[in-house]
Amino acid sequence: MVSDKTVHLSHGSGGLLTNKLIKQVILKYFNNKIIKRLEDSAELNIKENKIAFTTDSYVINPIFFPGGDIGKLAICGTVNDLAMKGAVPKFISFSLIIEEGLGFDDLERILKSAANAAQKAGVAVVCGDTKVVEKGKADKIFITTSGIGIIKTSLGKEKIKIGDKILVSGTIGDHGIAIMNERLNLGLKSNIISDVAPLNLLTTRLFDNPSPIHFMRDPTRGGVVAILNEIVDGANFGIMIKEDTLPIKKEVMGACEILGLDPLYIANEGKFVALVDKKFAKKILERIKSHALGKNAAIIGEVVHEPKGVWLKTKIGGVHPLLQLEAEGLPRIC
Repeated sequence: MVSDKTVHLSHGSGGLLTNKLIKQVILKYFNNKIIKRLEDSAELNIKENKIAFTTDSYVINPIFFPGGDIGKLAICGTVNDLAMKGAVPKFISFSLIIEEGLGFDDLERILKSAANAAQKAGVAVVCGDTKVVEKGKADKIFITTSGIGIIKTSLGKEKIKIGDKILVSGTIGDHGIAIMNERLNLGLKSNIISDVAPLNLLTTRLFDNPSPIHFMRDPTRGGVVAILNEIVDGANFGIMIKEDTLPIKKEVMGACEILGLDPLYIANEGKFVALVDKKFAKKILERIKSHALGKNAAIIGEVVHEPKGVWLKTKIGGVHPLLQLEAEGLPRIC
């Protein structure tokens, strides 16, 4: 067994300690017949013609936060990217860049969390890689994942129509405020936790074919506003959302007011924005709200012919633009 309490450079050398790290630590959490072969590539059996493929890297600081950690986030983030494409996630790669000196207790805590998230999402971690870098050359641990899923329904920006309703699957800004509170030691006492979760548990029940859902995205960095601005970029339509329909927790709103932030620009890791045919929007909303991950879902606006761009109709009846920020207000959020 690995007897050291921390990771050393020799654990990434490709020799005996690397072998022990993989077999005694990593495979303890990701244990299936595909990854156990320890080959350079995983052999997968996929019969369907259309697959979704995604990749992402996770460098979040801190690596442990209320509601999750970098391991859970890496699995859920990749699962969610596949789900937003109308796919059912199947396989994930999981690669680690570990800073020398990371405690094995922390490493195993991350691996266990990632394994639990994968099991909950119904995906298999089938391959990966492990590198160790010198102390000071990374920040504890970075994780890179790739994912493959089977596309069940066709979604895309080109399907969006004037009149489509805009749905959000739950409360806005939870993840970003939880990270900010933890990282900056703000001392906010309220129950603010990250919303990180595998959205495929919810989205798979929405994948009709043909689908009344035209487009889906999870509003991570840049929040809801970033996604809406990406949608209207180069389009011949605009988006109007209504302030009095936005689902925002009182704790999150309170924190944003203290910090001078707008929750519409704050990251989420367990919510999605969907543009839905107006004739089916209420039915889709009911189906979303019937799942625990969507209990706070709401219709927050619609696609309009004019004005172009993204706009917020305030509670007092005014209208103002929601512009894309030039940079993320809080880096290393995922």
